[in-house]
Amino acid sequence: MHNTQILIVEDNPDVAGILADFLESEGASVDFATNGEHGYNLAKAGNFDAIILDVMLPKLDGLSVAKQLREYGCSTPILMLTALDEKKDLLAGFNSGADDYLAKPFDLDELQARLAALIKRHQGKVAKACLSYGPLTLNSAEHSVYRNGIKLFVTPTCYRIIQLLMTRAPNVVKREEIIQQLWGEEAPSADILRSHMYQLRNQIDKPFDYPLIVTVPKIGFKLESPIQSE
Repeated sequence: MHNTQILIVEDNPDVAGILADFLESEGASVDFATNGEHGYNLAKAGNFDAIILDVMLPKLDGLSVAKQLREYGCSTPILMLTALDEKKDLLAGFNSGADDYLAKPFDLDELQARLAALIKRHQGKVAKACLSYGPLTLNSAEHSVYRNGIKLFVTPTCYRIIQLLMTRAPNVVKREEIIQQLWGEEAPSADILRSHMYQLRNQIDKPFDYPLIVTVPKIGFKLESPIQSE
């Protein structure tokens, strides 16, 4: 966490203070917002490595903040905090653009591990090149994905999944490998991978004429396109 810039959007001063003390002790620099509107403006203007975003916020709730940031084109990883821990709330968070999710009360060491994993993935421990498969194009330098020339607003986590699928296409990528690549030893529940795949399909497949992402039952996922890349 050394030399990282973290934005904390949290209206509870006790929680924000605990997070700041812990992250600064780990070598991070921290900025704050106590409402969603201020958090959104700081995130747009700043150069943060990650955003810790509470769901329940005054002026603009966390789900709306995440959604608007993704629509604006902000690709900074978002770790969402919530007192809610039901599957529908988890899905709502990921569909809004969050990359990971922690329910309160949370363990600070777990939060640190999740943040570190998000930052490592986003900072691009990947080759700087373009990938293409069928109508999909991935630009590593831009950290962007296109289908039929249309830019898709995918979260950093979804970006890593589609990058892995494109690298292996048309071969199958096992679920276990995706989890290992994304989270390493800090693997979350299977529900989280399913949620990210659901969100990825909403971006990659749903708006278009035919799907590209195929589930291979009990094994994993692959890309399949009638328009094969050369």
